[in-house]
Amino acid sequence: MTAAAPATGPTSAAPHSATGRPTTIHNPVLTGFHPDPSLLRVGQDYYLATSTFEWLPGVTLHHSRDLVNWRPLGGALTEERLIDLTGVPDSGGVWAPCLSYADGLFHLVYSNVRSLAGAYKDVHNWVTTSPTPTGPWSEPAPAPGGGFDPSLFHDTGPGGSGRSWLLWLTWDHRPGRDPFGGILMQEWDRSARRPVGAVRRIFSGTRLGRTEGPHLYRKDGWYYLFTAEGGTSWEHAVTVARSRDITGPYTPDPAGPLLTAYGDDALELQKAGHGSLVDTPDGAWYLAHLTARPLTARGACVLGRESALQRVHWTPDGWPRIDGDAGPGRPAVRVPAPTGSPHGTRPPVAPSAGVLGPEWMTLRRHPDPSWLTRTGPHDDTLRLRGGESLSSRHAQSLVARRQQHLRCTAEATVSFDPSSPQHMAGLVHFYNTRLWHYAHVTWDEEQGRVLRLAVCDRGQYSEPTPPVPLPPSGPVRLRLTAQGAEARFTWSAGADDGPRAESPLGPPLDVTRLSDEYATVGAGGHFSSWGFTGAFIGVCAQDLTGAGHPADFTALGYRSPESR
Repeated sequence: MTAAAPATGPTSAAPHSATGRPTTIHNPVLTGFHPDPSLLRVGQDYYLATSTFEWLPGVTLHHSRDLVNWRPLGGALTEERLIDLTGVPDSGGVWAPCLSYADGLFHLVYSNVRSLAGAYKDVHNWVTTSPTPTGPWSEPAPAPGGGFDPSLFHDTGPGGSGRSWLLWLTWDHRPGRDPFGGILMQEWDRSARRPVGAVRRIFSGTRLGRTEGPHLYRKDGWYYLFTAEGGTSWEHAVTVARSRDITGPYTPDPAGPLLTAYGDDALELQKAGHGSLVDTPDGAWYLAHLTARPLTARGACVLGRESALQRVHWTPDGWPRIDGDAGPGRPAVRVPAPTGSPHGTRPPVAPSAGVLGPEWMTLRRHPDPSWLTRTGPHDDTLRLRGGESLSSRHAQSLVARRQQHLRCTAEATVSFDPSSPQHMAGLVHFYNTRLWHYAHVTWDEEQGRVLRLAVCDRGQYSEPTPPVPLPPSGPVRLRLTAQGAEARFTWSAGADDGPRAESPLGPPLDVTRLSDEYATVGAGGHFSSWGFTGAFIGVCAQDLTGAGHPADFTALGYRSPESR
């Protein structure tokens, strides 16, 4: 869980005490789609790894020196040899990574979920290592399958065995069985990079059920097993069990869940679960967990599942507790920061950003010069060669960033000369291949170049307003303004720095469609579609003829009055 590492210099913008240290953690610490946090300390440095599902690069990484200020490091899985997401379903791909440290190496274990609807989960699990959190990452080694949410525990601290252990949830598709079939464990040989020995079932969960997301820790002669239970929605929770022997049996905490928001719809932070534990250099303890902020009580969470931190203390008989200002076992918005840590977020190595900044992601295919380049005299133009449609799970030309605020504005200028209705380029508000709002420049046989607004609602395509005629050539400025449950596109013609009068494009649009709650369809445990991500805003281009007709984008921007 912890290890020595060279110190790095501090930077910080948070409120500080007289000593210069930040005093309060404000949750969520990672806003927008950042679920399933795995929290690790190496020396003075903290790292958070979060799930990315169908988005690339896989596994988003953040760094901090104080648990208050977090700097994005980009993604870990930046190459096809590390992760191939071609064709994965919506909300498939990279689930629940676990970041750990041993032998001077960062160890990253993760799932690639190839199917998830209905009874089955087709999952491949992998382990890769690197001397730094931003790579280069080794060729991934296959880990045990048959389930998801793998994690890796190194029993290498004082008094430990020196061995490492893989844990994961086994999935049971058989009718009449609990599909959450319990937590399995197998030893992992770090040198040989393979599992060894017997597979053991060490925990079947508590009465909350739907036991997943295992993380193992050792403290004061006890092995503590943290699990996510109750499902990923309103009943989500963090539960704890412990054993004197690493292989069990594990006894659940008699006090019940360590953390949950279930039963109190008034809490700002809901869906609290999937916890990961860390200690600070001066002996304090914190829990990272996912959370979500609905627009209304049990309403849509358009920002997706986010990452938060809670302060943990230990009872005299050795059980962890959370007692914040939201109440015992409840997720609090404001949490005391560590008092003895250096502050700042300057990472020990440069972010792995590639051709884009670390906040930008692509959908199911890695950035490649064949479809994405920087051009222009100052390398300030993003050129996308048209790819497949927004309904495709294969070769989209789409670059987007998470929506991180309920009130925000995003904009871009597109220069695009279509000659076919199958040529499209513009600004998109995107949840998945079945849920999106799209303002785009295209071509019409009668009107020539036009601007269209398209809506895809659970796969049903519509255009809520007639196409708008455009000048035959020249740039078009597109803007999306989101205000809670609504968003609206506006547009203008002309260059980035020229005067322009904006016009609305179509009616206000329902943003609640772009949420986990709306995307999830089904009942009884085996759903036809799942929603595990969050709303994204980005630019994209399509050429359905396959010729890769290009579009150029400049002055990409995102801002919010809620930024802190």
